[in-house]
Amino acid sequence: MYPSRNLTFAASSLADLAADDGTGLAPLSGYSASYSVVGDGPPLVVLPGLAGGTALLRPLVERLARAFRVFAVELRGEANPFDIRRRFTAEDLVGDVLEFLALHQLERPLLLGVSFGGAVALELASRHACRIGGLVVQGADLRFEPTLLRRVAGDILSGYPLPTDSPFVNQFFNLLFGRKPRDRALADFVIKNCWRTDQAVMARRFRIAEEIDLTDRLDSIRTPTLLVHGGRDLFVSSKGLAEMISGIPEAESVELPQAGHLAFVTHATEIALAVERFAQDVGLLETTTSALQCDYQA
Repeated sequence: MYPSRNLTFAASSLADLAADDGTGLAPLSGYSASYSVVGDGPPLVVLPGLAGGTALLRPLVERLARAFRVFAVELRGEANPFDIRRRFTAEDLVGDVLEFLALHQLERPLLLGVSFGGAVALELASRHACRIGGLVVQGADLRFEPTLLRRVAGDILSGYPLPTDSPFVNQFFNLLFGRKPRDRALADFVIKNCWRTDQAVMARRFRIAEEIDLTDRLDSIRTPTLLVHGGRDLFVSSKGLAEMISGIPEAESVELPQAGHLAFVTHATEIALAVERFAQDVGLLETTTSALQCDYQA
């Protein structure tokens, strides 16, 4: 039985959240990966999205840490943009995660990726399913469809230096909510943390995302998989989602009808509950009543 811990968080960053547990730099072959560890329970490795790093994951990590020991890992380039001077691919990012698992002796942990981190997690599962005990993905597609929204975003990030207070670009971030955000503080939280990621790093990740196509490899993802998707997510196609649900042998899905691409921020409790139930179903979380369930019902 893994104990779950009812924690109260008033921190502004994952470094603060992990004060009682740990933060550090993992010396990987491609870069030194900043990471935070927080919570008690079975291991859960979390990969952040295209922008914002692990700081943007704070609302989700706070809740997951009540049932899991969460390892939140920064992707290559996040802490040091100079890491992208050497060309790297999606396969290299997969190798980074595998190195991190080996360094921390994490044997078949649950892996959760959001947005771009979800694409990396899917890529890892298609190549090394035996290295993880389960997979959770939110906001990722099986391939990068050339929609106008995605194309404009990639071209702007690649070709134009943008000020961090640009109203135009900030409106683009707002689109990720799926609707005009009602909570101004939450919108400011997203914009502030997204701009912590260097623009060149964002552009490079867009290009890597364009290279990922799992169309012919879905049946190689032979690990229990939970696909969480927002009903208002403009970055995930209904066709791609349907293909993943039917093509991954042990896939199930959960829809959050009012959520957009940033569901991991706006609907963190709902996602955490879905992850917890999924982990129980596949035998990765041995508990009957959790702090999350009690909190949600209250």
